[in-house]
Amino acid sequence: MRSDIGKIVLLHLLLADTGECETGQFQCNNKRCIPTIWRCDDDDDCSDNSDEENCPKKTCAPSDFTCRNGQCVPARWRCDGEPECSDGSDEADSTCSRQTCPPEKFDCGGSANKCVSLSWRCDGEKDCENGADEEECAADAKACAPEEFQCANRRCVAGTLHCDGDDDCGDGSDEATCTASATCGPHQFRCNSSECVPQLWSCDGDPDCADRSDEAVERCGRQAEPSHPRCSTSEFQCGSGECVRLAWKCDGDTDCKDKSDESKCPLLTCRPDEFQCGDGSCIHGTKQCNKVHDCSDSSDEAGCVNATKCEGPLKFMCKNGECIDSRKVCDSHRDCKDWSDEPAKECGLNECAINNGGCSHICMDRRIGYECECPAGYKLLDKKTCGDIDECSNPNACSQICINYKGDYKCECYEGYEMDPVTKTCKAEGKTPYLMFTNRHEIRRIDLVKRDYTQVIPTLKNVVALDVDVSANKMYWCDLFHRKIYSAYINKASDSSQQVIIIDSALHSPGGLALDWVHKNLYWTDSRDKSISVTTVDGKKRRVLINTELSEPRAIAVDPKQGFMYWSDWGAQAKIEKAGLNGVDRQVLVSKSIAWPNGITLVLNEITRKVLLSSTEQLGHPFALTVFEDRIYWTDLQSEAIYSANRLTGHDVATLAEHLNEPHDIVVVHELRQPKAPDSCNIGSVSNGGCEYLCLKAPQITEQSPKYTCACPNGKELGPDMRKCVTGETVYSGNSCPSLPALPPVKSKTTTAGPVLTTVLLTTSGVAMTSSAITASPSTMTATAETTASLKTTAAPVPPGHSSVSSLVPGSRTTPSHQRPVPGQGSHSSTHTEIIPGENSNLSHRVPIVATAVGGLLCVSGYLVWRNWRRRSTKSMNFDNPVYRKSAEGEDDEIHIGRAESLGHVYPPTSAPDDGTICEMTETFIHSFIHSFIHSPIIC
Repeated sequence: MRSDIGKIVLLHLLLADTGECETGQFQCNNKRCIPTIWRCDDDDDCSDNSDEENCPKKTCAPSDFTCRNGQCVPARWRCDGEPECSDGSDEADSTCSRQTCPPEKFDCGGSANKCVSLSWRCDGEKDCENGADEEECAADAKACAPEEFQCANRRCVAGTLHCDGDDDCGDGSDEATCTASATCGPHQFRCNSSECVPQLWSCDGDPDCADRSDEAVERCGRQAEPSHPRCSTSEFQCGSGECVRLAWKCDGDTDCKDKSDESKCPLLTCRPDEFQCGDGSCIHGTKQCNKVHDCSDSSDEAGCVNATKCEGPLKFMCKNGECIDSRKVCDSHRDCKDWSDEPAKECGLNECAINNGGCSHICMDRRIGYECECPAGYKLLDKKTCGDIDECSNPNACSQICINYKGDYKCECYEGYEMDPVTKTCKAEGKTPYLMFTNRHEIRRIDLVKRDYTQVIPTLKNVVALDVDVSANKMYWCDLFHRKIYSAYINKASDSSQQVIIIDSALHSPGGLALDWVHKNLYWTDSRDKSISVTTVDGKKRRVLINTELSEPRAIAVDPKQGFMYWSDWGAQAKIEKAGLNGVDRQVLVSKSIAWPNGITLVLNEITRKVLLSSTEQLGHPFALTVFEDRIYWTDLQSEAIYSANRLTGHDVATLAEHLNEPHDIVVVHELRQPKAPDSCNIGSVSNGGCEYLCLKAPQITEQSPKYTCACPNGKELGPDMRKCVTGETVYSGNSCPSLPALPPVKSKTTTAGPVLTTVLLTTSGVAMTSSAITASPSTMTATAETTASLKTTAAPVPPGHSSVSSLVPGSRTTPSHQRPVPGQGSHSSTHTEIIPGENSNLSHRVPIVATAVGGLLCVSGYLVWRNWRRRSTKSMNFDNPVYRKSAEGEDDEIHIGRAESLGHVYPPTSAPDDGTICEMTETFIHSFIHSFIHSPIIC
């Protein structure tokens, strides 16, 4: 009896600090403590409902659903299969049985009372939980069209793919009953291997037959040209022909199709103090079992066991560090060497009996002490109080939109998508999406729902890059053999007469193609020309945007809404870069831990870098990739297949097509893949942004960024109005000084006794710069020099009514003479000027007047420049559109990017009396002095 009383007293002493809740907590009537923000939230967190007492009456908004307990949830969450009301009233039968589906929805019926998109009806996928959307479909709904071949696995492929030598069905049924054809078509060549290729491909220097018989010497009468380019000294040529980096030879990873880069390699052995990974590479022995995957195959962490770990309800940590079974605690047997498993005052004591142990939710009594726990959706903020878990902090929580609320979270979809009630992922509404990919000699398509496999364009030569315009139903592709870019309507592309050549010149090795579907411009990369170019979709206007610091540009993707383009470069310094669609604001995004970036695609709201999938089977040589819904799709040259996986986790890898002939580019065709956006170049009645040539979307860096900029063809630049194009490399600038007349050679002799401040104003390619330098010091205040200077000016042709841009280049020859102090001159300076004898030697009597004029000219010019500098403490440098501002002298230099106009290009200043006015005044003053004192007679 006494021992029980002692335990109760001890319990009260242990829990004495739980009588009052901490700051930021609310104390329930049952003495429990909960966060203050949970009070009056229509949820019983105290378990006695005291946190919901005396609360002001809440009225839900018209767009909300009112739960029975008064809680408000969005109306769109009503009857969606997931209870959001704490009392479950939003999913009750009485609530959902009255639901009526709108006309654009299909009623699943039954007890589910669900509505799904009408476009999902009879699409081959069960979207209703009861499968009602796939019931009562026509018996021949899955039958193939008359011009298609039905595979044994119920897939449909184009009739032309039947008996073509390729397993297009995936089960081989399209080639199962075929016999080798004795003859080919009238316009085809029959290879020795019995396959047929177009007659035009024979003797073209590029072997198309598997046995190379179309380029045989006995047939073509000449030595066939090599089918593969010669590799550089820094590359290794595979037996299968392709070039890979020399550093990848014998690195344990097969990079060649025929695996020749890993043949005849010496056997790797590691030092005694090293660990050999599964791929043969070596790491230091201390890196094994350090909880970091140092080997690429993670073999260094396989089979590791942390013996010192003592966690979980089945383990008990003694005070001396020992770890024993928790069942041995308080069993009247001392298992810990320090006897800490048998404390006499704590064994048998239930701390949770009073005030729930001070826990906000769940109190779990242990053999020694107790622990506070939380229900699902909550976590311990301290040792006693539970707080909500923000599930949305995990980027993989939802496929598109994640909404966090107390104790749970909700996934939603972007406009145009709908939550699939079965898979709980966002599924696109509208037409069925399909993949389109290049297969070197063909362009094919795969229906992503029905898996139908059809041919879009046959008998191409070497097609690699591809893109589409969904709204216009057009496709664009480039052929490396012909070095041309083509376009055609998708439904007419199989007819060669409907294929239009867009670009057929100055195209060397286009590897990537991307369409700005909003502004109708086409971008491409050229690895041989090392450039990124743009053209209108009709090919009539084109320009090279970037041609510096590019090594091997490959894939390219565009974001027309934000005005950016992204591309990969797998050169010696592999990287992924970003720039505006007009070529400005270039920056490197990824340059570390990257070796051979090939494909590139854009995903909204993805801001972190992570490894999604690592595999030597499905990722032997990935080339291109694309994303749609929750799947990522890619082509692999080594396995000659197309794969897909979950884009959030990298799991659920599936094979869409196999046995392909060098699959390269791949795109998804669906209207949601190219969301609509305003055309910045055609707003209102102004067509093409008022640009004479190209109108390009400008990057949206800030709210003040322009919507577009104009661009000119190669060899021309923008004129004064920033819209029309002029010939020449110099861009007009409103801050440039007009040209000055040439002066005759002047020989001067100057003695200087004070510091000289030299200021030079230059205008080069539209950039206004000011540089100042002090060219003397107090220690050398007296100097004598003889200088012969000749001022030269070159003026370029200028449009009528505008000043020309000129460069002032002084050419000088200085001959030092002996220096000596001049008594009494202090800070004064004397100048003696002589005219070099020449044709007009009778001008020597004008020397004093010229000297006076030049001295006065320099003083006036210096004063005007100084006054202008004082008035405007900020100079600007205009690069067509961005404005970089440099702070005043004496302050820290800063660079700000801004815009003078929010729409369109930046106009040069025309009215304000800025630098251009000073240049104009100075030129007038100089001209009048030169004319008066040199070319006019002097009247005494």
